[in-house]
Amino acid sequence: MPPPETPSATSSHMMKTTKRGRPFLKDTLDLFATLIVSLQLTTNRQYFRSFPNSFTTDDAARNLASLKFSQSNRGPDPREPSRIVTTTTTTTFSMTRDMAKAMCQQFMDARLIENAADPGSNLFKERGVYVLTPKGLHVLERFMSKNGINGDHLAHVFSSQPICMKLLHLERRSVDDEIIVSHSAITALFRRFVGRQPNYPPEHMETLDAFQKYHERSKGVALMDITEKGVGKAAVTHKHCFAAVTALEWLCDFTSVIGREEAAEMAAQFVRFGLITLVSDKRKNNDSAIIFTVRGAAGGANSSISQHGEFRCTAKAIYRVTDEGRRLARWDMPDGARPSPNSSAANVSNNARASEDHSVDNVTTEGPNSSDAKIHRRISMTEKLNASYDAAEKKGQKESNTDRLKFIMEEPQLRALFREFLRSNFCEENLSFYLDVQDFKKSFSTTSSAIAANPPPARAGQKATPGQLAMERHHEALIQKAFVIYNTYLAPSSQSELNIDHGLRNELSAYLSEVIQSLTGKTFQGHVDLEQANQFNATQLQTMIRLYERIQTHVFRLMATDSVPKFIKTPRFLALKVKLVEEDDGPLADFPLMNSSASTPSVPPGLASGEEEVGGAYVTISQRAAVQERAAGGEHR
Repeated sequence: MPPPETPSATSSHMMKTTKRGRPFLKDTLDLFATLIVSLQLTTNRQYFRSFPNSFTTDDAARNLASLKFSQSNRGPDPREPSRIVTTTTTTTFSMTRDMAKAMCQQFMDARLIENAADPGSNLFKERGVYVLTPKGLHVLERFMSKNGINGDHLAHVFSSQPICMKLLHLERRSVDDEIIVSHSAITALFRRFVGRQPNYPPEHMETLDAFQKYHERSKGVALMDITEKGVGKAAVTHKHCFAAVTALEWLCDFTSVIGREEAAEMAAQFVRFGLITLVSDKRKNNDSAIIFTVRGAAGGANSSISQHGEFRCTAKAIYRVTDEGRRLARWDMPDGARPSPNSSAANVSNNARASEDHSVDNVTTEGPNSSDAKIHRRISMTEKLNASYDAAEKKGQKESNTDRLKFIMEEPQLRALFREFLRSNFCEENLSFYLDVQDFKKSFSTTSSAIAANPPPARAGQKATPGQLAMERHHEALIQKAFVIYNTYLAPSSQSELNIDHGLRNELSAYLSEVIQSLTGKTFQGHVDLEQANQFNATQLQTMIRLYERIQTHVFRLMATDSVPKFIKTPRFLALKVKLVEEDDGPLADFPLMNSSASTPSVPPGLASGEEEVGGAYVTISQRAAVQERAAGGEHR
């Protein structure tokens, strides 16, 4: 039984653009993901080669000419809260072929797509074949999860290509979409840029597969040692050097910068902060150069921060990490000696403020032609995993294990290891049920679809929008999901039957018995077949969700009090804890971690309403990439 007719609205708007003429980052990412969802990525040929999971210039232009994104949201009826209503909104994107190509150029600049035949090319061509980059897949995964999009047609893409595991997002001003430069943001960005340890690529790099090469790059910008021989002078070796172009590519691939221009600005900030310095630029006199200059307030007497910094975007320019950069990266500290990012040695106090008015000049010739930063104390991964975490003292052991379980649920590697532990103790169904219900609840509230040019025909006598048709299909899938959960975990003698309170079980059974009796006139036999399930409406599903949530609470409490205390004493947990704590560097410790399915905060984390915008960063983690890494780890073992 489909959901009742629902109100729908159609809206269209011009995308906001910056002073440089590019669309705002959020609009760029949303339109990119909408386009990819609407495409059928297939195998295309060019230059006698085949490229799987790709699309052509014609494909992109055709879909962007008439692209509809429909989103349906469920919620209580304001006039009758016990009833669930669905509101569908459809947004239409329409653009000419030239405009579509210009938009795809923005996608290329942001490193969301690349030329399949020539990955080094930076131009979106009139006749080309394109594939998604690891960063593009990360952005697409977040968009699909956040908007409830069925991605079955993209499953093979996610499973066969590398995905960016951790993407560092730099917060932006809401007025003009410019990155907010602050000491905290530059610190997070630089630590992510140079990595926990100097990243010298392995000698056998060329023999690695695509997944392994990407993993090596994700550790930090590729470094090298440069020896300079001066006339009449002894040779000088500079350690921890990197090419300017390599730096720009890395920043575009692993952070939210929108193109090489923004990447160059961030690199110039590294120079201004005294973290990197120019070693050499051996371009010929007649070679043009793009030099980015940033300006801001200088630091104090003992500060390495200058009033301006410049970065040369030339093929021959070589930079190196300075002593101040090494100190900020904590390269020279033994793993056990790394201070907590929340200690007084690592952070400024909560009340500290540093004024930085910044401006940018860029000149295309041979020569060179802020915001208040509040550093908030954040709970680091080390503290979350530490047995002496303050909650153990303040709230008691029970509360501490609750906090630990929440963190285990959030961290992909810990959750996978926890599942193995539960399986060995014959209670894996507790975690499986909890996560399945979480997924079900998210799917219930929102669903979206993206289609191009030719929408499916409406049913006879019915003027259904693409969004409404998608919602009907979504409703049918939800019903199946709800009763797969019931038949798997809660039905008598089910394959993974939960050990739950009798009162809860009886309450659920009584409700199902009542509904099935009223819908079919038949007596409830303990299991629900598909014919019976398909007659449930949205309001009845909502009631089932409330009952599932109560069972969820019971199961969560059981895992926190019984399973977690045993799990955190196992050798495999302790070994993984050490690994995670070692990775607990700047962006992962000083700034919020967000699940890849979480939406970008409308207000930057740590910023209350009414305060001025402050610079910061947060990291999103791809769940699909975590699954890939786990599978690769299993193969290597």
